[in-house]
Amino acid sequence: MILINKRRCDLKKFKNLIILYLVVVFITNFILLPISLADDEEEDNNFTENEISEEYKNEIEANTENKNAGETNEKNKNTIEANTENKNAGETNKKNKNTIETTPENKNAIETSTENVEINKQIQEPKQLNSRRYAIYDRASGTCIYGKNENKQTAMASTTKIMTAIIVLENCKNLDEVVTISAKAAGTGGSRLGLKKDDQVTVNDLLFGLLMRSGNDAAVALANYIAGSVENFANMMNKKAQELGLVNTHFVTPHGLDNSNHYTTAYELAKLADYALKNSVFSTIVKTKYVTIKINNQPKELKNTNELLLADVEGVYGVKTGFTGNAGRCLVTSVKRNNMDLIIVVLGADTRKDRAKDTLKLIDYAFKEFKMKSIEETAQEEYELWKNANESRITINKGTSKLKTKLGKIKIKQIATNKELSAEVHNINYLEAPVEAGSKIGEIIIKNGDNIIEKVDIEAKNKIQKNNVKNYFELFAKYIA
Repeated sequence: MILINKRRCDLKKFKNLIILYLVVVFITNFILLPISLADDEEEDNNFTENEISEEYKNEIEANTENKNAGETNEKNKNTIEANTENKNAGETNKKNKNTIETTPENKNAIETSTENVEINKQIQEPKQLNSRRYAIYDRASGTCIYGKNENKQTAMASTTKIMTAIIVLENCKNLDEVVTISAKAAGTGGSRLGLKKDDQVTVNDLLFGLLMRSGNDAAVALANYIAGSVENFANMMNKKAQELGLVNTHFVTPHGLDNSNHYTTAYELAKLADYALKNSVFSTIVKTKYVTIKINNQPKELKNTNELLLADVEGVYGVKTGFTGNAGRCLVTSVKRNNMDLIIVVLGADTRKDRAKDTLKLIDYAFKEFKMKSIEETAQEEYELWKNANESRITINKGTSKLKTKLGKIKIKQIATNKELSAEVHNINYLEAPVEAGSKIGEIIIKNGDNIIEKVDIEAKNKIQKNNVKNYFELFAKYIA
């Protein structure tokens, strides 16, 4: 009897162990693991700002080598030209019975030099990028000038917080307003500012925690404060996305933790960042490296999660990092050098180091291969040529005066491009009076390579009345006088 009871006790212990094991597996796989994959911006700490600076230094050295290679190729080109001149001289000497022969070695050298010159003329695109999707966005023209899978829908992780911040900034009249942190906000997992229930924090400090520290708890606190709930706030985010023409973007949360209905594209994320950077408060926060905020009136030091900003990469002034299991490592970078202002988006990189290296390669490629060209100057030059040759040829039937024209408003004035700009004019040659000032007479079509990037109206500068009986008598009187 005692033996039976002992066996029952052992069986009960075994069952308890099995239950405990199942509980541990469940917590590990369905709670702890998702949290560990949820926008932990402090992972990969071994990749320091110094390493990024070293990567940047290597990029510069590589560029110098490429430049030197270009100079060598130019020398080779000159050698080819000199050899050609020598060949011509040789032919002349041949006529004088003095023969100059080209050795096989010289011939091979010339062919090799020719190949080097041709290779140097080709655009060297960035190679071995780890990111699955990326885009280079020109802020001046509002266009994507280079990318891969840039229009493919994908998870966006904490880059979501770009939209979160804009909704807050456009709907909060006083950033010094104090927010009381709810239990729901305090319990949000993933990357955190470290908020606790009933903490007191201003909207302004929460925005710093949102964008610099990538705090998911700050995101939920701000969403609840502005809209009453995360769901209502997501509706505001989606409404704004529609206003901005983001047709492949949809929001479910203010923080960006993985959800199949929460997505964007590299191109539209760049477009969103471009819009957000026009807000002075937003642009100030995202370029801040270190700041002290207050929680319950107690100071808390924050450090930006943006590795390129901390590494002082030339021209970088924002914007946002991100990471989840589905999104991979993400980085939205704004960078300006001289008169070229770009946004680089990389999504789906494997590590922080990969996203940083990919961004550096794309920055290097963009500023080396693309130049700012003036759409405004191209349009103005084409208009002046057309005006001098064609304005006086336009017939205004029954008009009291001659037509004068002007160039309409140019929406896109510049573009970063590696192509040639061209222009063509389409115009009306015959009009019936009266003609109102501002009437469209024609248009100038500006192309970037083969793509139309701008259409500028040619407009009537003056109002032209229609002739009446009185006008005809006056004209007749002048004719016979």
